[in-house]
Amino acid sequence: MTVESALRGAAPHLLLDSLRTSLAQQYAASCADLLLIDYGFTSLRPVRPVQTPAGVRRVPVDTGPVGRVFRTQQPYLFRDDGPTATVCLPVTVRGDRLGVLVVLLPPDRAIPGTVESLGRVAETLGHALRVADRHTDLYRSTRRTHALTVAGEMQWDTLPGRSCTGPAFDLHAYWEPAYTSGGHLLDWSVTEDELLLAVADGAGPGTPAALVSTLALNAIRNARRAGLDLVGQASLTDQALYGQYRGESPLAALLLRLDLTAGGIEVVDAGSPTLWRTRGTTTERIELDRQLPLGMFEDTVYAPQRLRLLPGDRLVFVACDPLHGGENEALDGPVDRALAQAGRLSCADAPGAVVRALRETPRDVPDAVLVVCLDWHGPEARRPAPVTRGDDGPLPPPTP
Repeated sequence: MTVESALRGAAPHLLLDSLRTSLAQQYAASCADLLLIDYGFTSLRPVRPVQTPAGVRRVPVDTGPVGRVFRTQQPYLFRDDGPTATVCLPVTVRGDRLGVLVVLLPPDRAIPGTVESLGRVAETLGHALRVADRHTDLYRSTRRTHALTVAGEMQWDTLPGRSCTGPAFDLHAYWEPAYTSGGHLLDWSVTEDELLLAVADGAGPGTPAALVSTLALNAIRNARRAGLDLVGQASLTDQALYGQYRGESPLAALLLRLDLTAGGIEVVDAGSPTLWRTRGTTTERIELDRQLPLGMFEDTVYAPQRLRLLPGDRLVFVACDPLHGGENEALDGPVDRALAQAGRLSCADAPGAVVRALRETPRDVPDAVLVVCLDWHGPEARRPAPVTRGDDGPLPPPTP
């Protein structure tokens, strides 16, 4: 039985046990441990029980080989003078970085072909973790450095994740606070021809805001799955929010459709988060036709706006607490400087860097901030996946 088959057949809470047995049989691995990223994206935490004799502790995301693998998303092979070699592999599902798998192998098995094969195992493990999350709390509990609030639990259960990637685009998000809730709304859906994206300002702190965002998110999904266009999605969500709150809890949102075959964009701006574009060395705020927030008035009529992306363009969405909504323009300077500082960073790292830069600005910045980064590579983009080796430099990328 292959490792992949064993993972598919394992009980949700026994994925790691099944993986260890298979790795020992097929790769002579002496140990295998899984570290998952915490909700705040600050550290990688081991799934218990730990197998490594010396034990595996929580690892800061910005230090050591494990943190390096998580940040770079490149497998890492380290061979010392001892009886084993260590392979660290990113565990990622369609761009959503879940953690790192650490495997100890005999030195004679630590070759490029084995690293490539283990990379496929780590990818399969990521998919298995996604399915297992529906049936056990083990992995979600591991990701917590401290307790989530009820509102934070609601937010994490409703949002689709932090990342989604495809050959033509990368999409990554970062939000604070992570263990409570700012009422942020984020959702996407991808087909062969289009990416549909919804981003909304935080609806405020606590459970009431999480309820508003949950209602809006499910209304958007309901409209989208019924085949409605962006205007229909905005209208149905507007009616759902107004019907429940009678204008007392409007939600500033932006709905976007990206044509993956050509780079054309259709946008409905409902009093939305700010939208920025980096093209070459120029970063600018895109002025959209701002319309009424969702749920403010009954039967609001929305209209779309069209833009076009060029390969290499980066879009950044910055959503803040509506209590500071009147100050969004005042944040343009800090956002512009934050985007300039993050310009050389990858799409995965840029959102977190922008949030941290905003929090360090002397200007009053909302406690709840959501930043979404979308890099457009173009319909013909294809990117290699290099593998690095700790002692001998880079390994060649896997053969297709």
